[in-house]
Amino acid sequence: MNEQALDDQDPQPAETQNDPLEELRREKDSLQDRLLRTAAEFDNYRKRVDRERRDMADYMKADVLTEILPIVDNFERALQAPASDADSLRKGVELIYKQMIDFLRKRGVTPIEALGADFDPNFHQAVIHETSPAHREGEVIEELQRGYMLGDKLLRPAMVKVAKAA
Repeated sequence: MNEQALDDQDPQPAETQNDPLEELRREKDSLQDRLLRTAAEFDNYRKRVDRERRDMADYMKADVLTEILPIVDNFERALQAPASDADSLRKGVELIYKQMIDFLRKRGVTPIEALGADFDPNFHQAVIHETSPAHREGEVIEELQRGYMLGDKLLRPAMVKVAKAA
């Protein structure tokens, strides 16, 4: 009766307790569970980062657009001014231009100084080549559209007229 009492207390046979195959199954199940949890955590992390990135982009857009609105307001005021007062209209447009340049400068945007510089395809887009004895070969003799840099990055090349040899 004593032996039977001991057997009743031990639910698994002695051979399965030390079975290496069973231990490997338990370890595999544990590792698989950890893998699934890690994959789910990574997926949640990726979704959170994507959402935060979208939120930051929306915030940045809203910030920039909020600063542009006063410039738009000034354009509207200029358009509502009487057409007979050309001097006032010009002063208003100059003020708006200054606001826009200040806005760009605050964000690290700088104009490319092209006039008189040597043509550089990294910063200039030559749209016209003109013979000019007064200028050296490859010199930018006219800026048709200003180019801009954002720090060290080219935003837009300057469209230029370049001198060629006679």
